[in-house]
Amino acid sequence: MDPAVSSPAVPAPPARTRRCAWLGAGALATLVMALCLVLTWQLWDAARRDAERDLRTDFEFAARDVVNQLALRMAAHIQSLRGVQGLFNSSDDVTRQEFADFVRAQHVDAEYPGMKAIGYIAALTDARRAAHLARVRAGGFPDYAITPPGTRAAYAPLLFLESFTGARLRPLGHDMLTEEPLRQMLEQARDSGQPSMSGKTTVARERGRAASDGVLIALPAYVGRKTPEQVGQRRDLVRGWIYAPFVVEDLMAHVGGERGADLLVTVYDGNEVAPAALMAAGAVSGVAGVAALRTEQRIAIAGRRWTLVVQARPGFGDEQRNDAAQLVLTLGLAVTVILSMLTWMLARSSAMARSALRQSQALTGELKAGQRRLVALADSAQRAQAMMRSILDSTFDAILVDNGDRHILASNQRFRALWSIPDELDLAGDDSAVVAHLLTQLTQAGPLLYSRSLQLAEHEEHRELLRLKDGRFIEQLTRPVRLGQEGARLWSFRDITERKQIEQRERAHRHVLELLAHGAPLQAVLGAVVLGVESTNPGMLCSILLLDAEGRFLHTGAAPSLPGFFNAAVDGLPAAPGHGSCGSAAASGRRVIVEDIQTHPDWADYRAIAARAQLASSWSEPIRGASGRVLGTFAIYHRTQHYPSAAHVVLIEQAAQLAGIALEQAQSAQALRVGEERFRSLYDHAPVALWEQDWSGAREAVARLKAGGVDELGPWLRARPGEAARLAALVRITDVNGAALAHVGAAAKEPGTLGLAQNFGSLGAHAFIDALVALTGGALFYECESSFLRVDGVARQHELTLLVMPGHAQSLDFVIASTVDITERKRIDDELHALASTDFLTGLPNRRVFMARLDDQFARLQRSVDECASVLMLDIDHFKHVNDVHGHAVGDAVLRHMAGLMRSGQRKIDTLGRVGGEEFAVLLPGATGTQAQQYAERLRQSVADSPLDADGRSIAITVSIGIATIEAGDTSPDAALIRADKALYRAKAQGRNRVCEHAEAAGMAAVEASLSRA
Repeated sequence: MDPAVSSPAVPAPPARTRRCAWLGAGALATLVMALCLVLTWQLWDAARRDAERDLRTDFEFAARDVVNQLALRMAAHIQSLRGVQGLFNSSDDVTRQEFADFVRAQHVDAEYPGMKAIGYIAALTDARRAAHLARVRAGGFPDYAITPPGTRAAYAPLLFLESFTGARLRPLGHDMLTEEPLRQMLEQARDSGQPSMSGKTTVARERGRAASDGVLIALPAYVGRKTPEQVGQRRDLVRGWIYAPFVVEDLMAHVGGERGADLLVTVYDGNEVAPAALMAAGAVSGVAGVAALRTEQRIAIAGRRWTLVVQARPGFGDEQRNDAAQLVLTLGLAVTVILSMLTWMLARSSAMARSALRQSQALTGELKAGQRRLVALADSAQRAQAMMRSILDSTFDAILVDNGDRHILASNQRFRALWSIPDELDLAGDDSAVVAHLLTQLTQAGPLLYSRSLQLAEHEEHRELLRLKDGRFIEQLTRPVRLGQEGARLWSFRDITERKQIEQRERAHRHVLELLAHGAPLQAVLGAVVLGVESTNPGMLCSILLLDAEGRFLHTGAAPSLPGFFNAAVDGLPAAPGHGSCGSAAASGRRVIVEDIQTHPDWADYRAIAARAQLASSWSEPIRGASGRVLGTFAIYHRTQHYPSAAHVVLIEQAAQLAGIALEQAQSAQALRVGEERFRSLYDHAPVALWEQDWSGAREAVARLKAGGVDELGPWLRARPGEAARLAALVRITDVNGAALAHVGAAAKEPGTLGLAQNFGSLGAHAFIDALVALTGGALFYECESSFLRVDGVARQHELTLLVMPGHAQSLDFVIASTVDITERKRIDDELHALASTDFLTGLPNRRVFMARLDDQFARLQRSVDECASVLMLDIDHFKHVNDVHGHAVGDAVLRHMAGLMRSGQRKIDTLGRVGGEEFAVLLPGATGTQAQQYAERLRQSVADSPLDADGRSIAITVSIGIATIEAGDTSPDAALIRADKALYRAKAQGRNRVCEHAEAAGMAAVEASLSRA
């Protein structure tokens, strides 16, 4: 071929072909753009969610840090109060200056923000009030008083207060127990021994600024060095409380540091977020852009809970915010544009360059890859759906999801079981059939239909309480959710029947117990039981029938909702089978269920009256006491035929149990009131003087003394009579009977008239001290003899018995004292003792008493050989001649005259005695023979120099005396007496009117013979 010849030109594609190429290239480019845009959106959405999740995590960490720092700050505050508590534990008497110096040394105002002051509250009883006022006024506060005024059983006046800001706080002397929130705080701290915080209250701030919401924290201080273990001991030994007021806004200042500055914190008192509980405002609802960054945290401080609502400020997290999502979006859009243009150009070039086959193969490969990705995505979605289904089926709540337009999307197995949905009812698609099934079970359809019609905004929730005809309660929660790009509603249902039943039962039980506590009549108590069941179960008509004492008939106890003619007909119903549900239940002791009254044989005789009362069914449960004895029946009636469900069975059992408790407690209360009236009558009219006393104040004072180091209370009080009188003043006489008033000569039970002086006489005497030691030492019974003062000041004697009543051994606040006047008996006893121990004529000890004292002296000499003693025997000379010449009256005068002369020379340790007609004896302890000789000679001379003047006549008297010493070798005291008697015989033999010592003379027998002849 000739090269010069040009090759034939390639024909240009027709216009239609070019048009198809352009359209194909454009379509392919558009498809690629769409796919890239979808991929870009998915990557951007994932990056955005990651950024939001990081921001949420950072927010939650910052919120927890705020809560933790607040907890640490409050712990530091409480620890500062424990430091002040340690000051009181280390000292029994903390002065105001010591308190102020200790508080200022802690620098609380600089180191503990939010704390406005530290104070001390004293614990006082009414008996200690006067002493407390006197002590404080004497300490530099003459105008000090306990406010508000009035007499109360206990006081808690503010005694010390150190304010850090000059704020106007509660004045000194203010009684904290008069404010109910503060009373609850102080009593909780006292009983637990731990710090206790009050609820929301008003706390003053710096001068010139308004008061703010705040709280008070109190920490108890007890008598002694440690906290008592028992609650009763804590109540008895509490001496006061250390307390501090806090302004919550100041307390929250700078909590969280730099991160906390990006947060808004609101503090609420308690577990609920409510305007009334707001204590520190910080959160602003609906902060733009960060409404989702919100959390509620709860914290327990000093026995009370706070709720903290934490929200992010608009600029929260700006420094951590990343631009990954924006970068992904920008790059994705750029890549989409580039790929779309390249695809368009390649497709057009391929079409124009006849590369359709290769382009087709490439597109086929891309389509296969895309198909594999789609299959993988479908498999992942299927696994996710299965996992979601497993999670839904394992939840405790019943779950239903719809699209918000009455179309069901999903549900779990718990939903079908909770609502008893049959298997043939489809839980997909239109919800009309499901809603109709639910409405048939509800007592009221309104709440469910209203919830179904709502269009909820994002993050909005709606709650309803649904009540079913079978007695169950269902809690319903509806909230919007997102399912991909679509909006939906999530319905959750929870069976709270048991919780509601417990609440209702507790309310009814509490109301019944309140009626019993206030002494309400039995009919009112039983009526409250019946109305409590009827109020929570509409459609039920209840009654209580009481079994009589013989167990034969039932009588109406309470049936407020039943017709009067029906109650009259069943009043006196026999407790036997065939007499209605209640008669059969009372006779058998078992529950009787009658679904249809008109067909049941037990109601054969009562169908007409039941029909007239429009009663169709009857359930009756026996009411049993604690011993199992049937007390009556509790019956539930319906106007339509009903058979009880499981919930109804539990209801009737609980109602019967409550009625049984109420019945037994009411009967017990009645018996108790009768017993109290009898006791009061017996107390007031008892012939024995009875005193009701309260020793609790003295017991507390003794406990403080022992804690202060007083171990031997009895000797300590005997050495301090004034302290014993102070403790006696703490014992209160709360009541006396008529016999006690007569016992002390009082006209009436006037306050201040009677005191312990009418029981113990001198309050510093041993009787009161011994009684106090015995009772505070744990004794339940004490008796003694003591003097007492009548109200007219006359002192008398009585027997006193103290008895601690059962249940009051720890507090000693109920002690019964009985007294019996023994003044006359003691006088008679003294007279009888005098008659039995003295000579009626001379007044000297008689022979029996003299010999007893001689025996005692002999026993002492046997124990100590260094001691000595002598015995004198005296005989009036020629006494028979005096009687014969002058008469027996003069003879008696001579004996009395002789006794007087003997007493005039008697030492305190000597013992005189008349041992015979005209014979006397003298025991001289510690006297040797020589000393006894001198004593006897003085006595003889005194008698001889003192004649008796009788009716103008002077009668000379002389006496003969024999002396003997008690020797260590004597076998008995009679031996010395025999030797003295022999010496007396010798004195008479030698001429009388003389003193002779005992001597073993060889001529003693001759002397005795001459005496016998004389």
